[in-house]
Amino acid sequence: MENPTKLAFIGLGTMGAPMAQRLVDAGFEVTVHNRTREREEGIAGAARAESPQRAAEGQDVVFTMVSDTPDLEAVIGGENGAMHGLSAGAVLIDMSTVSPSATQELAEKLASRGVDMLDAPVSGGSEGAKNGTLAVMVGGQAEVLERVRNVLSPLAKTVTYVGPSGSGQLTKAINQVVIAGTYAAVAEGMALGLAAGLEMDAVVTAIAGGAAGSWVLENRSGNMIQGEYPLGFRTRLHRKDLGIALEAARALGVPLPVAALVEQLETGLIKRGYGDEDVSNIARAVRENAGLDD
Repeated sequence: MENPTKLAFIGLGTMGAPMAQRLVDAGFEVTVHNRTREREEGIAGAARAESPQRAAEGQDVVFTMVSDTPDLEAVIGGENGAMHGLSAGAVLIDMSTVSPSATQELAEKLASRGVDMLDAPVSGGSEGAKNGTLAVMVGGQAEVLERVRNVLSPLAKTVTYVGPSGSGQLTKAINQVVIAGTYAAVAEGMALGLAAGLEMDAVVTAIAGGAAGSWVLENRSGNMIQGEYPLGFRTRLHRKDLGIALEAARALGVPLPVAALVEQLETGLIKRGYGDEDVSNIARAVRENAGLDD
C-alpha cells in the first residue's frame, strides 16, 4: 500500500470529530462511524457506516479514537468490530489513550490477519485536533509508520516514532504524568497570585517568558484565574489516563507521588459532579482550599 487514500474514522468525540473532518478536508475518502450515530452527521463530506466492521471494509487505513480500553477492544474485536472488516495489508491506527498491554494484544490479533497496527496517541487538546497541530507518539513498526505518514500529516504538527507496539501508549502515559504536575503547579501559582491581589494577566505574561512557561500556563491559566472550566479535555478522562500511568509505574516499581496526588484530587472532583469539566478544574480544589471560592 503506497499513499493510502481510503480511510475510516471510528469514534467522533471531542477529539475524533475535528480530526475526521480534517482528513475529509485534506481530500481523503473518509467513512465514519460513531456509537452515537447522530454525531456522524456532523462530518461534512464523509460517508457513514452502520458498524465498525462496515466502516473498515475496503479501507487502506482505519483510525480509532475512543475513550477507554474496553471501548477499543469492543470497537476492534467485538461483534461487528473493525477486525472483521479489515483486509490483509490494511493498517489500523489507534489514536486513543489506552492500556499498553491491551494494545500489544490487539496488535498481535490483527497481525494474525495480516493487518498492521500502530498505537498513536496524541497530545494537544481539542485545539490541536481542530487546528491539526497535535503531537503524535507512535508505537509499532517504523516501516508501517512511513507507509501512512501522509494520512497523519493533516492531523499533526509532530509525528514521532518511539518504539515497538505499546511504546506510543507508554509515552502518552509519561505525557499525562508530566502535565498532571504542571496543571497542579499552575493552579497553585494562580491561587497564590489571586490571594495576594495581583494583576494576574500581568503575572502570567511575566512568568510565561521564563522557565515557568508551558502550554498549560498559556492555554489554561485563564480558566484557573476566572474559576471557570469550559471543556477542552475532560477531567474524568485525564483521571483514567493517570490510572493507566500509575498501573504501569507500579509494575515497573517507579513511585509517582505527584501523579498519585493529582489522581486523588481528580477523583474528588469527579465524585462531586465535575468530571466533564476541563482538567484545569484542578484549580477548583486549590482555590477552595485557599478560601478563594465560597
